[in-house]
Amino acid sequence: MTDAGFQWLDGVAQADLVRAGEVTAAELVESALRRVEAADRSLGFLVERMDDQARALAARAPAGGALAGVPMLLKDHLATCAGVRHTSGSRYLRDFTPATDSELVARYKRGGLVPLGTAATCEFALLSTAESERYGPCRNPWDTSRTTGGSSGGSAAAVAAGAVPVAHANDSGGSIRIPASCCGLFGLKPTRARNPLGPAYGDMGGGLWVEHVVTRSVRDSAAALDITAGAMPGDPYHAPPAARPFLDEVGADPGRLRIAVPVDAPTGVPVHADCRAAVERAAELCEELGHTVEEASPAVDGARLEQAFFVIYAAGTAWRLDAWRRELGRDPEAGELESFTVALAELGGSHSASELLLAQEAVQADARRIAAFHQSYDAVLMPTLAAPPVPLGHFATAPGDASRTLEIDAAFAAFTWIANATGQPAMSVPLHWNDAGLPIGVHFSAAFGDEALLIRLAAQLEAARPWAQRRPPVTG
Repeated sequence: MTDAGFQWLDGVAQADLVRAGEVTAAELVESALRRVEAADRSLGFLVERMDDQARALAARAPAGGALAGVPMLLKDHLATCAGVRHTSGSRYLRDFTPATDSELVARYKRGGLVPLGTAATCEFALLSTAESERYGPCRNPWDTSRTTGGSSGGSAAAVAAGAVPVAHANDSGGSIRIPASCCGLFGLKPTRARNPLGPAYGDMGGGLWVEHVVTRSVRDSAAALDITAGAMPGDPYHAPPAARPFLDEVGADPGRLRIAVPVDAPTGVPVHADCRAAVERAAELCEELGHTVEEASPAVDGARLEQAFFVIYAAGTAWRLDAWRRELGRDPEAGELESFTVALAELGGSHSASELLLAQEAVQADARRIAAFHQSYDAVLMPTLAAPPVPLGHFATAPGDASRTLEIDAAFAAFTWIANATGQPAMSVPLHWNDAGLPIGVHFSAAFGDEALLIRLAAQLEAARPWAQRRPPVTG
């Protein structure tokens, strides 16, 4: 097969070819390396190349496995690969090369996935974009003047452009689902602690951070979750065990679901007409599929919950910089950190230990209220974002004012962060494109531990309104 023949196959289909002996993992990798290089020239998503390591992994890729032999990219944040520079988009980490794989990456490799390199993010993955001063902007393949979303934007750009079918991503306030929406992909945020953060971390930000992937197909996301799910020994907590492999949920009947649709954003910010239209059409489709859709919202104070989230988020930034000072054995030099990172860390450091614990208490109280809401509703449907993909530079309007920049970001990503605060699984599904040709995702959340329901629903929506045939103007 030619490179074009591989380009739009999802990962499961590519692994099927390897199992059938029609191609080798090495051929998949060489083809993907060429596509990555071609697409990166226009989009700027590639940070570090791993050509030699990828070829060695492909040569010994295990036989079988739903994604065995499939090329992927790793986001340049959290998940580390032995011998590959890891910067989190920061000049401060320019000389940091980890000696070991993180557990997540080790599981990818054992499952037969083949990392080809690392993908761009904003500095320390703090914003809903993939623009850093160190590497410059990562560009959206649907419109290169606009953001990919973030912070896993490099991964999303690569998958949307057909360079790889699967790319690692992580999410503390929407960083899987936001770029999935902006780039027309499927993005599932798993339940808190479904995937490991170790060995470096047992918990991050009171459970805000989770690891997974962005993909074009629902089944690729499910297959990847089967490879990585499960706690490490010593983890502080873990997600409820799944009843069966997540890949088995693809194509399974979701039953007749009761789906709630809130009327407004939880914090009351304006929602663009395109995003409202996407939800309306998704609600109509759900009804056509036999589900019950009702206007309803959990009884939470969105503004109060957002402020508590900000306290935890800012404190987490201060903690991470202190942790990097300890890891690197030095303070950051002048110009090594972006002004927003410095300002957010200073804001986080200004909060007392008591304020942090009060914020965590507030978040946990609302998590219980939302859990109670899910006793009446199987899923909640909202826009993924409050606006279509914004122009590059949108988040740099107040770089030294951390509070103002957080407000700008939160007005864009007005819906996704709640699932991080509560720990619930949530997903962005690419069901809508606006008149300008930009993807507009719709967001579903489910009860804690119930990724299976979301995967069944997503696969049903994918079958009813397929999106795999859509191609952005810029491809690999």
